Amino acid sequence: MRIGVLALQGNFREHAAMLRRLGAEVVEVRLPEQLEGLDGLVIPGGESTAITRLMRLYGLEEAVRRFAGPVFGTCAGMILLDRAHLGLVDLEVDRNAYGRQLASFEADLELAGDEEPLRGVFIRAPRVAGWGPEVEVLAAHGGKPVLLREGRFLVASFHPELTDDTRVHEKFLELVRKARHDPDGSCAAGVMRRKEQDVRA
Repeated sequence: MRIGVLALQGNFREHAAMLRRLGAEVVEVRLPEQLEGLDGLVIPGGESTAITRLMRLYGLEEAVRRFAGPVFGTCAGMILLDRAHLGLVDLEVDRNAYGRQLASFEADLELAGDEEPLRGVFIRAPRVAGWGPEVEVLAAHGGKPVLLREGRFLVASFHPELTDDTRVHEKFLELVRKARHDPDGSCAAGVMRRKEQDVRA
């Protein structure tokens, strides 16, 4: 499967390396046309304002909105997908809510459906302040969600690409596999809900 990694700024190389470990063909995305033919897209962590500015500069903002495959956003990527930015995931996110660079930390997270803890690396991490009824919480820290899924979207406030644990990326690739084999099924539910909301608006 072909997975794009938005390669404008941030931790795109680490995501690419982990996806290759899992057998995916990785495409570094810097232009809208590079989204064509991809099965999924990763929006990495980095500096959300810088990534937003570069996306607008290169015409990627609308191209990502139109992209129909599964999307995985980490840290800044989660911010970009929220209600206030691209509007693709029904989340309200507080930027840098876990503190600045000096307040970065690691923590063991309880991953839904898995007995083994997941190590989360939090670097200037955003905090989820609110989420819609169709958003599924997959992991939490201090009572706040840090890994969530809505339809074809997976978002994390931490950096799974900075550990050797591949389970979060495996969850994303499973979304991609389901979308390829069942494009009109559950993975498309988020898209349909947004279309219905647009019609009602």
